[in-house]
Amino acid sequence: MSTSPAPNPSAIQITSVTKRYGALTAVDDVSLDVSAGSLVALLGPSGCGKTTLLRLVGGFETPDAGQIAVGGRDVTALPPQQRPSAMVFQSYALFPTMTVGENVEYGLRVRKVPRAERRARVAEALARVELDRLEAKPVTQLSGGQQQRVALARALAVAPAVLLFDEPLSNLDQALREATRRQLKALLPSLGTTSLYVTHDQQEALALADRIAVMRAGQIVELGAPEDLYRTPRTAYVARFLGGANIVEDTDLAARLAKEAPPPGQVLAVRPEHLRLASPDEPGAVSARLRARQFLGTYSEWDVEVGDTTLRLWVDPDTAVPERLAVRADRWRWVEEG
Repeated sequence: MSTSPAPNPSAIQITSVTKRYGALTAVDDVSLDVSAGSLVALLGPSGCGKTTLLRLVGGFETPDAGQIAVGGRDVTALPPQQRPSAMVFQSYALFPTMTVGENVEYGLRVRKVPRAERRARVAEALARVELDRLEAKPVTQLSGGQQQRVALARALAVAPAVLLFDEPLSNLDQALREATRRQLKALLPSLGTTSLYVTHDQQEALALADRIAVMRAGQIVELGAPEDLYRTPRTAYVARFLGGANIVEDTDLAARLAKEAPPPGQVLAVRPEHLRLASPDEPGAVSARLRARQFLGTYSEWDVEVGDTTLRLWVDPDTAVPERLAVRADRWRWVEEG
C-alpha cells in the first residue's frame, strides 16, 4: 500500500520508480528528492535512462511501479497538462507558423487563462529571456539560440512549480551553447522554481546544477554536489565519466603512482590535470612513452604508455618532448571498480 509523501512545496519526490519497455528496464527502482528551488542535473550517456526519468516526471510516460509527487501532491497518474510543470524540449517544439509571442502564449491558451492575464504573462516571460522586442517576429526568423529562449519563455509563462529541461542546448553550436548556458545560470536562481535538467554534457551539469545525479543502466549510481562528485567520486564509472579520469587497473602501476598498495576492490583514479611530466629519478615517477598528443589551445593533451596502460595528461602547449619521458601523479583517489 502506498503512502502519501510528506508535504514539500514546489519540490520533486521520486519514490522507487520503475519503467519498462518490453524486456528493457529503462528506469530501475529510482528514488530521488529535489529540494525546492534547486536544480538537479541527470547526467549520463545515451541509453542510461535520464530522459525517460524526466518524461516520467513530466507525465509523458507512466511508471510501471513507484510514485512521483510535486509539492507533496501525488501526480503519478496525471497527464502533463494537469501537472504543475513545464518542459523545455531539445527540439524547441515551436510552432513555425506562429510569431514569438503566439508561441509563448500557446500554453496559456490551452489552460484557458484570461486574455489580459495572458498578455501580461507573455510580456513578462519574454522580458526575462531578453526577447521582449521580438514578440511580433515570426519564430522561423530567429537564430537557434533565440528559438531556445522562446521555448524557455513559453515554459516560464505558465508559472510552473517545476521546470523540466531535456538537453535544451544540444542543438546549438559551441559559442551559442556557452552563451545560453551563462544566461540560464544567471536567470534560473531568480525564478525560484525547482528544475530537473537532463544532459550528457558534463560541463553543463557542473556549471548549472546544485546537485548531479549520474545515471547508468537505469539507475542513479552517485548523487552529490558538482564539486564533490568531481573531486571525490566513489566509483570508477563516475570518475571516468565526469572529468575523464585515468583509471589505473594495473595494481603494480597503481602502487607505484600512489606510493601505496591498492585497497581491496579498488582502482586508482588520476585526472589528466593531476598528472605531470617528471624526472625519471623523482620519487613516484614512472617511465613512459609518448603515444600521441593534441594541441587544444590553452593546453596540449598527451597520451603516454606505461606498459599496457595508456595515461592522459595535460601539459603546457609549448612543452617539448623530453628525451627520457616520465610522469608523476600529484593527486589521485582510490575508487570502487566498475
